[in-house]
Amino acid sequence: HLRSICCCDCQRYLSLSDFAKNSTASSKTKICRSIAMKTLRFIAMLSVISKSRGFLGSTAASKITNQGVKIQSSSKSMDLTHPKIADDITELIGRTPLLRLNKVLGPDCKATVLAKLESMEPCNSVKDRIGKSMILEAEKRGEITPGKTILVEPTSGNTGIALAMVAAARGYEMILTMPESMSLERRVLLRAFGAKLVLTPAAKGMGGAVKKAEEIVSKMGPNGFLLQQFNNADNPKVHRETTGPEIMYQTDGNIDFLVGGVGTGGTITGCGQYLKPLKPNMKIIAIEPVESPVLSGGSPGPHKIQGIGAGFIPGNCDVSLIDEIMQISSEDSMEMAKRLAKEEGLFVGISSGAAVAAAIALGSRVENEGKVICVIIPSFGERYLSTPLFQNILDEVKAMKTEEV
Repeated sequence: HLRSICCCDCQRYLSLSDFAKNSTASSKTKICRSIAMKTLRFIAMLSVISKSRGFLGSTAASKITNQGVKIQSSSKSMDLTHPKIADDITELIGRTPLLRLNKVLGPDCKATVLAKLESMEPCNSVKDRIGKSMILEAEKRGEITPGKTILVEPTSGNTGIALAMVAAARGYEMILTMPESMSLERRVLLRAFGAKLVLTPAAKGMGGAVKKAEEIVSKMGPNGFLLQQFNNADNPKVHRETTGPEIMYQTDGNIDFLVGGVGTGGTITGCGQYLKPLKPNMKIIAIEPVESPVLSGGSPGPHKIQGIGAGFIPGNCDVSLIDEIMQISSEDSMEMAKRLAKEEGLFVGISSGAAVAAAIALGSRVENEGKVICVIIPSFGERYLSTPLFQNILDEVKAMKTEEV
């Protein structure tokens, strides 16, 4: 009931995603959109506080279920188990574990660093959550129909893979646009799920992929549907309803910092909307590539941290929730990803390395001794075998010789 708001210009109700599509909106409509987003965040925060403090009444507060995650009003009980037998793959999304990092921290990091292993999702990335949310919520609203609607989306890889997985399970045709610079593993996975893949010039970044997706869907008529991960309100919504509550439960509320890279901005926005009302002093730390410091007010540029640093500030990124922006280089990100595999047995992607490098730097500040830092691990390392992250190993194994037996 909070999803639709009144447009000042045309006096009809529009969804937030419709507002995001309206690039020619007048200043009045843009103001309306800004107020609406702030209102939604405020109401979401009130809802969280009401649930946590038992203001909803005994029936509502005693059993609140969000996509299989059961939250009691006391926030002391949550079911993080998967069904013994799932009816389809989407039921296995979410409820990922927390892992304490040890060896990679070094002597200067006096904080506790906990890794939220979104790399353990069914398709090995945090984007599985929004892939499920954006498709299922659109179905509920009657915007799309399996077997009829053709879904279109620009992607740097992981969102596209998640969408292709859910589309295959639900019976949708899927068309994805992606910069040519993304890894070969991503291309193979997308095609394996039956999606059609359209590559765009690397130099145009994600902006080029977005433009191509809009061009494709504009020619498709009523059967085409653009999911718009960068502006779709169902993106932060799923993190507000699942990822954030999971983190609060798993840490017993003992969390001082949440660290995450910004791709669409949905993860840190949704988690922040849930966590900050319950932990007002908690800080949200956003990570971006030093080579493309757009969040910091710099210019977009090419970088090697696939999945973050889109070159623009996404509509789903609520910058008002961000307390600090940290910049990490591509080289430092890859070095940390390699260390995580060798020292922690944690096989992750480049953006995970960036997030952990930032978390360690944060935990090494004197004032943060004894603090608890939760860092989002967005994807699994196997998706990056053909990238510069593992290029030296790839060259090494290609050159290996057999030995006589």
